[in-house]
Amino acid sequence: MSENMEQFLELSVSPLIPSLPDDVTVDIVARVPRSHYPTLSLVSKKFRKLIASPKLYKRRSQLGITQHRVYALLRNRDTGGCRFYILHRKLNSSNRLVIVRSLPPVSYRGSFVSVGSKTYVFNDVDALCIDCASHTAQPIPDMPQRFSATPMPSRVANVIDGKVYLIGDSRFTFDRGVSWRKTVMVLDAETQTWEPVMRKEDMRVGPLWSDAVVMEDEICMRGIRESYSIVYEPKENKWEMNEVLNSKDWEGGCVVDDVLYYLDCSEKALRAYDPKQSRWSVVNGLDEFLAAETTQSKWANVVKYGEKKLALFFLKTHDGKKVICCAEIALERRQGGEIWGKMESFDVVIEDGGLFDVMKCVAVTV
Repeated sequence: MSENMEQFLELSVSPLIPSLPDDVTVDIVARVPRSHYPTLSLVSKKFRKLIASPKLYKRRSQLGITQHRVYALLRNRDTGGCRFYILHRKLNSSNRLVIVRSLPPVSYRGSFVSVGSKTYVFNDVDALCIDCASHTAQPIPDMPQRFSATPMPSRVANVIDGKVYLIGDSRFTFDRGVSWRKTVMVLDAETQTWEPVMRKEDMRVGPLWSDAVVMEDEICMRGIRESYSIVYEPKENKWEMNEVLNSKDWEGGCVVDDVLYYLDCSEKALRAYDPKQSRWSVVNGLDEFLAAETTQSKWANVVKYGEKKLALFFLKTHDGKKVICCAEIALERRQGGEIWGKMESFDVVIEDGGLFDVMKCVAVTV
């Protein structure tokens, strides 16, 4: 289509609001809280297209208007299918997890990380880039076939300085037994290009990672079958065990301000690991709440939810039935290094908690 024809079509389309130029309308809508967008999308087809348009979110970014959003991957126990849900607070109401129907089902066996407004999915089936502004998914371009075709029972991914580090395991058999080779791929999220492969030949631990986080520009990985935590330092391509991290089962944790948090379900405590002090501590101020509300929970997931804040998902029994709950917790470091938590909200986000498992949570900025 010629440039003149495109300009003619643009002029022939009526504006979003008849009395205003579209650029002004975009500026107005960009300043509206995103919680109103589902309602605005019902005004007309044009508004629905605007709400899904990258132009709107680019303008929000230019204006410095961004919001933190949390997504949870839920597995249906009856069907085994996994779908993305968004944590949504209705006006003057409570939080709910709402299914994002425009996003495809994905396998839960893998890793999910965010860069800005995008979430990257790596598992045994998919390698996707999800745009959380428009709720659309695209295959990650030009993923090296040699890497994706190599048998890798487990992959973990995380982000440092806008680059996605994808770490997998390859199994090699030789005369004396079996060895595992660590393979690291790096995706530049801005240019959408892959960097050269890095390998670690002599790792003597098995595959099957349960979780991974980033602290102080180092990727910390947690094993499933054995209590080991391995730390990878990308700049020097250095790997090492961390005995202090090994002492706790921090699966389902998250990092806020370079401190790792996870819910210890057996002790009913929110624990924190500070790499600067190389020690674990318990977050103060939450004892009564956690003892009362998480008594029956055998699993939990925490995810960073804005500045100095996290969201805690867990299972509990309410009025005789299982429900999935979410607590928003503000964090504060006081003099002496003690960390205190304050619960800001607590809601039942899924009524039929017996039907679903929260497999993974991820936070984005849109």
